[in-house]
Amino acid sequence: MPKIVTVEQMRTIEAATDAAGVSYAAMMDRAGRAVADLVKARLGDAHAGAKVLVLVGPGNNGGDGLVAGRLVAEETEAEVAFYLFKARTPEKDINFAKVKEAGLSVTTAAEDQGGAVLRKRLLEADILVDALLGTGTRLPIKGAMAGLLIETGRVVGARRKAAPVLSYRTPGAPSTGDSEGPLVVAVDCPSGLNCDTGEIDPAALQADDTVTFAAVKVGQVRFPGAGKLGRLHVADIGTPPDLPEVQDITLELVDGAAVRALFPERPIDGHKGTFGKALVVAGSLNYIGAPALAARAAYRVGAGWVTVATPQPLVDMLAPQIAEATWIHLPHDLGVLAPAAVPVLRKELEPYSAMLLGPGWGQEKPTAEFLEGILRPEDRPAKRRAIGFVRSDAGEGAETPETSHLPSLVVDADGLNLLSGIEDWHKLLPAETILTPHPGEMARLCGATREEVQADRIAAAREHAAKWGCVVILKGAYTVVAAPDGRASVIPFATSALATAGTGDVLAGVILGLRAQGLAAFDAAVAGAYLHGLAGELAAEWVGAPASVVAGDVGDMLPHALAWINEAVG
Repeated sequence: MPKIVTVEQMRTIEAATDAAGVSYAAMMDRAGRAVADLVKARLGDAHAGAKVLVLVGPGNNGGDGLVAGRLVAEETEAEVAFYLFKARTPEKDINFAKVKEAGLSVTTAAEDQGGAVLRKRLLEADILVDALLGTGTRLPIKGAMAGLLIETGRVVGARRKAAPVLSYRTPGAPSTGDSEGPLVVAVDCPSGLNCDTGEIDPAALQADDTVTFAAVKVGQVRFPGAGKLGRLHVADIGTPPDLPEVQDITLELVDGAAVRALFPERPIDGHKGTFGKALVVAGSLNYIGAPALAARAAYRVGAGWVTVATPQPLVDMLAPQIAEATWIHLPHDLGVLAPAAVPVLRKELEPYSAMLLGPGWGQEKPTAEFLEGILRPEDRPAKRRAIGFVRSDAGEGAETPETSHLPSLVVDADGLNLLSGIEDWHKLLPAETILTPHPGEMARLCGATREEVQADRIAAAREHAAKWGCVVILKGAYTVVAAPDGRASVIPFATSALATAGTGDVLAGVILGLRAQGLAAFDAAVAGAYLHGLAGELAAEWVGAPASVVAGDVGDMLPHALAWINEAVG
């Protein structure tokens, strides 16, 4: 999987790569080659007479653009022109010398007083290569560079408004497809993006494709900057993968090949017990659908046996929705889980390899007492705290009570909200419990504000996974999965198709199903979150628009997501 790095880490990796025998010049050649190959792919067979404009900045990013544009000119029948922010001299710049030797069109901003040449080129271009500013950009952008970006954005935006045509490709972000163009390819990052923070300058260009080099940059998976990338491609520039500077990085962007490698084996002589027994403890009279969404998702990812434990009045309503499930009728208090359900459920736990707590519970007092009763060993007295969401002082290595009475746990939705009302709640959980909070739930669990969580999602997930001894899935656009040992992964999907009630229940069921089949907690979380995100994008394609997707559509697309990964990877 591609690593995710800070700008400083990337500089260190480049220096180590150079020291290992791959020179900076060789890295630039490979970077330019990667951009050129993508431009050629976007041109397709109809490249004769197509116009490509390369905006060239003053630094190494501009050098990558010079290499890319020259290669496109040499290998296609496209007309390639270069627009330089600052003049370069052939004597000091070998890549510019090669462009001049090839007789390609070059204009500098100083020669183009008033910007007439720039506007003409932008109006004619089929593909615009943004090689102005790279990963080391500091904001705000000022002066002539800001002016160049603003004018470029104005012309490109005007052309696109003339005939917008949206298409949704999977996996990937919305694209302008076959609009009036030009299609924008960013070199390493869109100009105007802070590649550490994800901040963007008001003049930043919107890309359709971004080719970044060696590793993903942190700011490319943080919003608002992540929304400027279009499709993100990671290109090899010759960095040896065994460099300590690379191996020491524990933050990664998940890809289909990595997820495929995590899938459990499916022996042809297996039976339902071979593939795990999953227990869904979910539902209340106000949230009847949650158990069915979760249970069906667990089945769809391969669990052999799924049981739903739910308040007794719900069983007759739910059974027709998921005929494959078995049922545990739980005592209730006016339709919500109640403390009397604890001994009933405890007697049933032994055969199950994984258990999901929380979807559709509500936050009534009887359910809070039920949760604490299930988690707390029978010989431990209850000790609750007032709702105030203050931080716990317990850190890593804190004593954890015996929890062998519980299967592997996944806790979601109201299970998380109710946990936050229990003092030192994380001490009650089995090791490697998987928590699936959205930002609001995460804020309640860690005693922070939602804004504080969202300010640095990766740091928040990592810090609290270590503190709680749990695997944390911080949901949202580019979901973060963090393990207690410091590993963390970012899921490469951001789609509004998942912004609808019930999709979290589907995700919880997916993870439960994988955990029941024996995947380690972190692996189940990573694979489950990837499958869920991909299913969301497939659902948007299937129904025709992200706004029309409902949670059941996402569950229905899980088999197609599994098939897509298997076919694409292996």
